[in-house]
Amino acid sequence: MSDSSRDTAAGAGWGDAERGVYRHLVPERVEKISWLNPRLLWAARNGVLASWFGDPTGRTRDRWVAQRAAAGAPADKVIRRDDPDRFSFMVLGDTGEGDEPQYAVIPGLLTVGQGTAFAVVASDVIYPVGSADDYDTKFFRPYRDYPAPIYAVPGNHDWYEGLGAFMRVFCDDAPPLPAEPAPRPPGRAWLRHLLWHRPRPGDGRRLDAARAQRSAPGQRAVQPGPYWAIDAGPVRIVGIDTGLLGTLDAAQGAWLREVSRDPRPKILVTGSPLYVDGEHHPCEIEGGGTVDEIVRDPAHRYVLAIGGDIHNYQRYPVRLADGRTLQYVVAGGGGAFTHATHTIPRVDVAGVGEDDFRCYPLRGDSLAFYSRLYGRRLHLRRFFTLTEDEGAAVIARRLGVEPARAPAPGTRVTWRTRLVASLLGAGRRPDRRARFRLPVRKIYTQLFSPGSATYSPPFFKCFLRLDISPEAVRLRCHAATGNRAQEIDPPVEDEVLIPLV
Repeated sequence: MSDSSRDTAAGAGWGDAERGVYRHLVPERVEKISWLNPRLLWAARNGVLASWFGDPTGRTRDRWVAQRAAAGAPADKVIRRDDPDRFSFMVLGDTGEGDEPQYAVIPGLLTVGQGTAFAVVASDVIYPVGSADDYDTKFFRPYRDYPAPIYAVPGNHDWYEGLGAFMRVFCDDAPPLPAEPAPRPPGRAWLRHLLWHRPRPGDGRRLDAARAQRSAPGQRAVQPGPYWAIDAGPVRIVGIDTGLLGTLDAAQGAWLREVSRDPRPKILVTGSPLYVDGEHHPCEIEGGGTVDEIVRDPAHRYVLAIGGDIHNYQRYPVRLADGRTLQYVVAGGGGAFTHATHTIPRVDVAGVGEDDFRCYPLRGDSLAFYSRLYGRRLHLRRFFTLTEDEGAAVIARRLGVEPARAPAPGTRVTWRTRLVASLLGAGRRPDRRARFRLPVRKIYTQLFSPGSATYSPPFFKCFLRLDISPEAVRLRCHAATGNRAQEIDPPVEDEVLIPLV
C-alpha cells in the first residue's frame, strides 16, 4: 500500500513527482469556473433568492415526484437490487466542474472501483447551475469507463435550473414540468418569479449524444426521483434531497420516517452533511423535527451518514447515549474546488475530539495549498507561500496538537508563518482568542476558487469505497492527488470498520 498524506509529504502529492495520465482524459476546451465572475454569480442567484423571498423547491420537488409516480415509479421510491450479502460500492461528492481536478479522480476511481456494484454521487453533480448540456464533459465523459450504474442525490447547484437536467439524466428521461402561472404582483413570490434563473432556450440538445458514452446495459441506472432508497444486500441506502437551502420539505420528511422503519441497517446519503467543520447541522424538516433525529433513533438502525456539499473529507464518530457509535462523514472531494480544512478549529463537538476526528487534506497541507494559491494570485509568493512543513508546524501550534504528519526537523514557526496562518483563517483552540478577527474567515477560501486556479498537483481530491458484509461496513477514503504514483495505487487516507450486528 502506498504512503498516504499522514505518512509522507510525497504521499500527499508534494514534490517533483510524475504527473498522472488523467491529463489525457481532460477535454481540449475546459470551462474555467470562477466565483469572481459576475455573470456566473448572477446565473447562480436562485439560492439567494430562495433565502430572501421563500424557497419554492419543496413544491417543485412534489411536482417532480408526482410526475414520476404517474410514469410508474414505485410508490415507496425503493430501488430493489439483487446484490449478494457481500458487495461494494463507491461514493463521490461534488463532482462536476469538468476541469483537471475532476478528471484527476478518474484513474484511481477506476482502479479502486473494480468489481463494485454501483456508485453514488452525493450532491452537486454539475456546476455551476446544473445545465443539461454540461452533462457531456462533466458526467458522461469522465465516468464513461466505470462499468456499473451511477445513482445520485442532487445538491443546491443541480437545483439552480429547477432540477430538469438532473431528472432527465437519472430519472428515465423525465419530461419538463408544465409551466405554472406567474404569481400576481406585488409580493415576494412575484418578485422571486421575476428574478428567477431558468434554463437557457435549447439547453439539452447535446444530451442524447452525450448519453452514448455511458450506454452499456450494465451502466444503466434509473431512480424513482430526486430522493430514493436502495435495498442492496444486507443494507438499505437512503438518499435524500436537501434542495437549495439544505432542508427537507414535509412530504420528503414523512417518506424518510416511513422508509427508515425498515429493519435493515442503513446508510444515509445526503446533499448536506450533518456534522461539518466542527459543527452540528441536524437538517430541519418542514413541519417539525430534523433528519438527525431520525438517523439517531435506534429503531431505525442507521450506522453511517454521508454528506456532500463541502469539498473535502471529514469524519466524526459520534457516541450516542445508548452506547452506539454513528459515523458522520463529509465526502465532497470528488472534483469541485477544494474547501479548506485548515480553517476548522480544534474539534470538540458531540463528544468528538481531535483524537477521533479525521480530515483530508490535512490542515497543514490545506494551509500550504491556499498560501500558494494566494501568493500566486496576489503576486506575493515570497511572503504568502508556506511549505507543507511550515503549514503543519503552525497549525499544530495554533491548535495545540501533535501534527498528523511530523514536519521536517528544523522547521520553525516564525512571525511570517503565524501572520500568513492568521490572514488565511487558520483555526484555533476554543479556549484561545484571536488577536484580531476576520469576519470573512469562511468566505475568503472561496474568493479565489481553487477549482479554477489550480492547474497542477496536488489537487487533494478523494472518493470512498464501501465494502458491505452482513457483519460490517468497511469505509475507506482514497486520495487523488493528480500524480502518477497515487493513480497507480490510490492511498488510503482514512479507514473505519462499522459493525452492523
